[in-house]
Amino acid sequence: MNETLSRPRFNQMETPEKQALMEKLAARYDMTFLGLHTFDRWGQSCTTGVFGKDGREFVFVPGDRVTLGWERFAIGLSQESREELEYLFREWEMEGDPEEMIGEGMAPVRQAAIPPMLVGRELEEIGWEPVALDDPRLRPDWLEELRQFAATGGNSLTLVGCARFERDGDSWQACLYHEIDYPDFRKRLHDQGFSLPTADEWAYLCGGGCRTLFPWGDGLDYSMRLHWFEDTEDEDRPYDMEEPNFFGLSIAYDPYKREVVQADRFTTCGGDGGCNICGGLGPFLGFLPCSPHYRPEVQEDNELDGDYDFYRPIIRVEMS
Repeated sequence: MNETLSRPRFNQMETPEKQALMEKLAARYDMTFLGLHTFDRWGQSCTTGVFGKDGREFVFVPGDRVTLGWERFAIGLSQESREELEYLFREWEMEGDPEEMIGEGMAPVRQAAIPPMLVGRELEEIGWEPVALDDPRLRPDWLEELRQFAATGGNSLTLVGCARFERDGDSWQACLYHEIDYPDFRKRLHDQGFSLPTADEWAYLCGGGCRTLFPWGDGLDYSMRLHWFEDTEDEDRPYDMEEPNFFGLSIAYDPYKREVVQADRFTTCGGDGGCNICGGLGPFLGFLPCSPHYRPEVQEDNELDGDYDFYRPIIRVEMS
């Protein structure tokens, strides 16, 4: 790893030095440097560069040597989370210890050298192409179904594997769905000059090397507004986990959104497609797959699912 771009060294840089480095990165990777920004959350902080390219925003994430994976609580399971798990164990007549059950889903402890990266700040959809409502590829029966649906006052209609329509004020945004498999998607991304993070890189981007179960601690923070468990009184509040983390990334905030990572086989992190939530296992186990230490899931086949699989483009930074 270029030590100049390592997290300890990078965090010690003075502002003019960082500014010059970020401008150099922008020129090398044909990006627009939007300025330095400080991201401070959950006890970690990074003042880094924000960049623009083709309508996306990227941040520079310095590299590091970190410990990843989980084998025990660093602080101890929070009281609220323990009570939730004990209730589930009673209701489902489950045997064993909650800590043992949590450990079964975690990746093993390991050391990893993480390279510096330019990282897409937001998750992006796979397979969906925005089109005009008069696009000839939109079949008449789909448009008729949309007409009937619109009359009900609904806001989003998905015709699985075909098309999606979302209300946008007084009009509708249409998208066509195109099936794609994992090897083809990786090739397409490579041809655009991007890659996917590996599972180790993803764990670092999500947790920053934290040793607690989640970046904020060893239990779920029930004061957060969470996807799928929000209170109707919180409608105007942002989803806390979706807000930028200490690297400026919106990451691991919705268990239904699996993030595709780079591997020999189709592998995802950051969610289970909502399996635990659909299974009625509550918020703690529902969001456990969003832990940076959760075991990456190797999928059964290579077919990507545009409703559950998302991606984050990255560029691994190399500078002489």
